[in-house]
Amino acid sequence: MIEPFYGESKDWLRFLTVGSVDDGKSTLIGRLLYDSGGVYEDQLTSVSKYSEMQNNWLDLSLITDGLKAEREQGITIDVAYRYFSTQKRNFIIADTPGHEQYTRNMATGASTAELAVLLADARLGILPQTKRHAYIASMLGIDRFIVALNKMDLVGYSSEIYERFCKDFHQFCAPLRLKEVRFIPVSALEGDNVVIKSRHMPWYQGPPLLTILETISTAERRNFHSLRFPIQNVIRSGKDYRGYAGQIARGILEPGQAVITLPSMQRTKIRQVTLYTRNLSEASEPLSVTVTLADHVDLGRGDMLADPESMPSISRLFQANLIWLSERQMRTSFPYFIKHTTQTVCGTIVRLRHAIDIHTLEAIEIDSLGPNDIGAVEIETHKPLFCDTYETNRTTGGFLIIDPLTNETMAAGMITRTQPEVESDAYDFNRSSSVISGERKGLTVWFTGLSGSGKTTISKAVCTELMARGLPLEMLDGDIVREHLSRDLGFSKADRDENIRRIGFVAKLLTRNGTIVLVAAISPYRSVRNEVRKLIGGFLEVHVSAPLAICEMRDPKGLYKKARAGELPGFTGIDDPYESPIAPEVLCSTDKETLKECVDKVVGAIMKTLADRTVQAVSGRVSSPK
Repeated sequence: MIEPFYGESKDWLRFLTVGSVDDGKSTLIGRLLYDSGGVYEDQLTSVSKYSEMQNNWLDLSLITDGLKAEREQGITIDVAYRYFSTQKRNFIIADTPGHEQYTRNMATGASTAELAVLLADARLGILPQTKRHAYIASMLGIDRFIVALNKMDLVGYSSEIYERFCKDFHQFCAPLRLKEVRFIPVSALEGDNVVIKSRHMPWYQGPPLLTILETISTAERRNFHSLRFPIQNVIRSGKDYRGYAGQIARGILEPGQAVITLPSMQRTKIRQVTLYTRNLSEASEPLSVTVTLADHVDLGRGDMLADPESMPSISRLFQANLIWLSERQMRTSFPYFIKHTTQTVCGTIVRLRHAIDIHTLEAIEIDSLGPNDIGAVEIETHKPLFCDTYETNRTTGGFLIIDPLTNETMAAGMITRTQPEVESDAYDFNRSSSVISGERKGLTVWFTGLSGSGKTTISKAVCTELMARGLPLEMLDGDIVREHLSRDLGFSKADRDENIRRIGFVAKLLTRNGTIVLVAAISPYRSVRNEVRKLIGGFLEVHVSAPLAICEMRDPKGLYKKARAGELPGFTGIDDPYESPIAPEVLCSTDKETLKECVDKVVGAIMKTLADRTVQAVSGRVSSPK
């Protein structure tokens, strides 16, 4: 078995330290490092000198407070990772900020930890932030807690205060379904029960903190079944070599192993597993490796190799818990980016099911999520994710929500339930909603044609006509979408198709809410236009046609001139084909017809389609059984 850290025979434990502001977390970590011999000599000398200048006593909190100056200046800090080792085990401490405004940092540290050391002040007991940290840690898959009641020296080492705290915390955390909770009374300042057992608290019969950390079980943390290998990059070297690089998210990779490729569903076998230049006979999570396959398969970033006998869900609809991190409120039916494993897709929060009252852990009904709120939502993506529930697999069950306009991370999410793609059209997550059931459907009018053919001009004029009739309208211009929602994409065929899928996804969201959506996009490839038509349902295709020579003569943006000069390779109509619609609902020949003639044709087709669909809907309600 390949160890995560090469050549190490000792076990590793990665744990999180959390606590409210001034609970003494920095002092506790400093004491743990100092008493276990985990502080470098030059670091100790520096801390000693500074302590003498300030306090005349050794301030162990300074060992871990290297970012204190930045924190005081109001600069957002990240998680600080600390390493130390004993004869029995190696440790990585994820030291997270305690203030509520740094909830996102706490969530980052918790996402990879196996155990949480939760600190509380003996004088204050369980604070709201203590509850928040405990709940978030449990949401992020940590089910083993060591709860340290600190500053026992300031309450006279009282066993009554300790016992009352244990009872209160047990009562609070009962709904969290934790596998193990261990309590320990400590004084980080004095060193009681941190590394050495305290003589001040003979009533405490358990071991000190370090002994618990050295002996607590981690046997269940790794799973060598159900392979998940998200592809990060495709490596091409030489004429025939094609390697797929990524980090193993679950399971084992070994030569000769049968795998299935997603999304193509092609079965093949692993030919070779390499780590840099070294061939491996076996590799397991969380190692980053490169694999080659026995057969030629067209795979790219965001695709996945999986166990054919235990595949992930392939789903565009799922339920999830969210930790809302942004200062801006959550918006339903807004196109966010969903970053999941190695792919980024367009998605929307369809519905907020409920939020969590952090004091009682009960579900509450609110309109939206704000900063540091926690809630359960339903999410839809424009193409399927290869995912598991977070409880099953943290990597394939976790995701981030990102604002496509600002690139701000809005929320961290944990998938709780998935809906297989084959059933997605009928899926309603046990609810009756017009959003999904389609009781209020609009129409997407898709203007396709060469650059300069007149798509945007006609769509704007159609918009004016429909607005005068009082109809609900939205316009999606391909160039504007490129600047915002698809700014991460290039101009390869794959990226152009992805751009159209994203536009189609947004159009679907609007259409199913009763809006008429006017889309003006070159969309040169027939197959992806048909894919979008199938996705949306209420779809009217308008082919805005003009000869290439006419489009070049118009050339409103000077793009053809650049393409002819070789400055825009792969430009549609010059060195990349435009596939005309075979049977569009409307054909506008802008070299032969006036703008008014084109607009009248499109508006007429829209009104007829809406009328026909209304008749169909009424007929369906009348003929359906009561």
